[in-house]
Amino acid sequence: MGSWAAFANRAHGVRPAVVAGLVQGGASALVTFTLKSSLEAMSARLKGALALVVPPTISCTVVLILLVVVHRLAGTHELWSTISIPYGASSAYAWIYTAILESGRSHPRVEST
Repeated sequence: MGSWAAFANRAHGVRPAVVAGLVQGGASALVTFTLKSSLEAMSARLKGALALVVPPTISCTVVLILLVVVHRLAGTHELWSTISIPYGASSAYAWIYTAILESGRSHPRVEST
């Protein structure tokens, strides 16, 4: 995702592209490191439709805020182009993984002996 950020900011010169790439790389590492476990923790505490909707909604909101704030602080020129793909990927993961968690909870696997 850092490479994408650098590419998205390439028209503004090498330094802004590299800064955007490093910022996005760090943000993506943080999101990757925490997303799965946070979705699992939130999902385990909720039931029914709330368990399906609340965890990805919270994670998508937090990720969006994180990306906007760190890129604003870094002075990223092409903010929305820079965060569109990383945000889309993490959001899709959050919704799909939460749905998988919930489908596993409502339809437990039968172990064969």
